[in-house]
Amino acid sequence: MADQLVFEGICPICGAGRRFEARSRDFRNHLKCSGCRSIPRERALFAVVEMYYPDWQTLTIHESSPAMRGASERFRSQAANYVATQYDPTLAPGVFDKAREFRNENLEHQTFQPESFDLVITQDVFEHVFRPDLAIAEIARTLRPGGAHICTVPLTRRDEPSRRRASLVDDEVIHHLDPQYHGNPISKDGSLVTVDWGFDILEYFARHSGLATSMVLIDDIERGIRARYNEVLICRKSLPAALL
Repeated sequence: MADQLVFEGICPICGAGRRFEARSRDFRNHLKCSGCRSIPRERALFAVVEMYYPDWQTLTIHESSPAMRGASERFRSQAANYVATQYDPTLAPGVFDKAREFRNENLEHQTFQPESFDLVITQDVFEHVFRPDLAIAEIARTLRPGGAHICTVPLTRRDEPSRRRASLVDDEVIHHLDPQYHGNPISKDGSLVTVDWGFDILEYFARHSGLATSMVLIDDIERGIRARYNEVLICRKSLPAALL
């Protein structure tokens, strides 16, 4: 196509020379790696994991709602201890699906024991959570000291206050704005967007989790990391003072 955009570079997930190709100027969803088929936010997240936790292959990792490509597949295939979770309300909490591809976990009410993981990964999940305060507190509970929650969230509001799009009240969804849906790997109905987040997510995460929360932005077309809303958040759990 005439408007197709192609860049040559090194994919941080593949670790090899690749083409990054887009048929839309919406790079966030369309600038795909010719090898692992990852998109920019996945490459940005993986680059941040390698930056802060270069020994990730030896760690215990929980990834909620993983994609079947890119960084998720690299974690799944190479991490020593990796568990993927999805939330399916038709299954009991903490059980595996029939194919044993994922464990059923509601991020807001997890069945994992405290301090179970070195890393928790979420990629574009927190814009779909009804109670993000509970979810981030649960992630903090399941992290080991020195571990981190590393995630992507489309920060569409930027420097404006985050706003609620939908709430759950007595098991009824209340829409405050016109419904929006994103893709869902286990449901053809998609995932409802519940919050339009801004940069104030940093203060929100820190307040409800007690984790030291920061943001990393990488812009590097040679690694295929260029797009809108490409920020990566890293929320770290402190080591006990005696270990510092």
